[in-house]
Amino acid sequence: MRFYTGQHRYYCGIDLHARTMYLCILEHETGKVLLHRNLRCEPERFLQAIEPYRTDLLVGAECIFCWYWLADLCAQHGIPFVLGHALYMKAIHGGKAKNDKIDAHKIAVRRRGELFTHTRIVFHQLNLPAPGGLLLYPGNRAGLADAIPDPVVRASVEADLAMAARLDEIIRSLERTIRQRAKIDDPET
Repeated sequence: MRFYTGQHRYYCGIDLHARTMYLCILEHETGKVLLHRNLRCEPERFLQAIEPYRTDLLVGAECIFCWYWLADLCAQHGIPFVLGHALYMKAIHGGKAKNDKIDAHKIAVRRRGELFTHTRIVFHQLNLPAPGGLLLYPGNRAGLADAIPDPVVRASVEADLAMAARLDEIIRSLERTIRQRAKIDDPET
């Protein structure tokens, strides 16, 4: 792995998306934020935003599917550009994950959490005692739907719990894949 070691007066970090980008420009000596701006992903808008700082500016962005145009634009205008690996950006941003497997993991976890929340809400709506323990643990879900008297509502909660059980398997599989991939991509860490 290579790290960029050049020194610049201004640093532009970009949270890049398909249609928008969020720019943050810092002054090196003071650490002062000189620009915070959300822009559409249009070359002219980007160049206009960075114009006052172009004399000694480094642009950095995360490696996502839409970074090519930005790198090409910077190269065309002689602006140093650094591409950050998504897994390392996660460490920098304190847990902000941006690769597909980790995003898929977050989505699965979030969806499972929504199912658990719905189950708890049903118990509140029916004025039943709240489920004991964390629903995160399969043992705390066993027989839970049996407490619901209405067969249609019980079927809904059983469906939620069945989907949560399947998501448990998917999450475990994704976690294994992420761990294996991390060992290959960065075995020292």
